[in-house]
Amino acid sequence: MKLIKLDAIDSTNDFLKGLSTQSDIENFTVVSAENQTRGKGQMGSVWNSEAGKNLIMSVLVKDFLTDISQIFTLNIAFSVAVINTLNSQNIPNLSIKWPNDILSANKKIGGILIENSIKSDGTILSIVGLGLNVNQINFESLPKASSLFAITGLQFNKEELLNEIVVNLKKSTAECSVNAESLRQQFINLLYKKDIPMPFINQKQDKFMAIIKGISETGRLQMVLEDDSIAEFDIKEIQMLY
Repeated sequence: MKLIKLDAIDSTNDFLKGLSTQSDIENFTVVSAENQTRGKGQMGSVWNSEAGKNLIMSVLVKDFLTDISQIFTLNIAFSVAVINTLNSQNIPNLSIKWPNDILSANKKIGGILIENSIKSDGTILSIVGLGLNVNQINFESLPKASSLFAITGLQFNKEELLNEIVVNLKKSTAECSVNAESLRQQFINLLYKKDIPMPFINQKQDKFMAIIKGISETGRLQMVLEDDSIAEFDIKEIQMLY
């Protein structure tokens, strides 16, 4: 694994994306930063992080996805890799708030952003970004956020976490090629509030109750509605109220 450490950067995803234009860049190359000035979340949202306290990283993954319809498979592999790493650190009550937020109990401790590009030869190159709250204490303006330190009272070594996440990512991507359904089921079992009636709101601001049951092959959220029908939703079509 090649690791590039930066003091400050606008976005580790963007930095690694620029590096990826080099044909000889090593698979699973990682860029990490102590401070990120323009961190990105899903659908253009902003990821804010206290300088020096958290794990900010992006990983290059190539020769994994063979079809653009499979892109959620990488989200599954990376989410499970992060959860496995945090489990080894005895972080309690871990779950994945669909599609890519990492929670401990009902507090968000991490977020994943994957950006894909298709090269002229049809191969797919992916940049997997992770922001993980590690040693940050102050979440005064973020009532639904927390960190590993806030949860456990322990300081964590960010580089050790990074190394273990990459090791687990390699394991989960390898597992995908052997038994993708098993990994997909692990992801489903980790879904936050799975099988529990929860309130949601849609794009029209209509509120409704539904039960999360799983995900489709393309990563759409599958839920049972109040009339017992099953519906599927894409990112940003609905929001859980919790």
